[in-house]
Amino acid sequence: MNPSWQKSSYCSEGSSCIHVAVTATNTIRLTESADPTGAIVRTTPTAFAALIRNAKQPAGAELT
Repeated sequence: MNPSWQKSSYCSEGSSCIHVAVTATNTIRLTESADPTGAIVRTTPTAFAALIRNAKQPAGAELT
């Protein structure tokens, strides 16, 4: 079954966008729109939430 990819809301109309999908087994998948079948990163919902939380931290802030 092919995942249903969702494009990042921060992506403009360019070709370098992050796409996210959740599989039936609750695995998070990330890929880049220029080559969506090339490099696919798989992670857990907990690790993905930590990535998003830390990405929102101001520059120089301590990571959680």
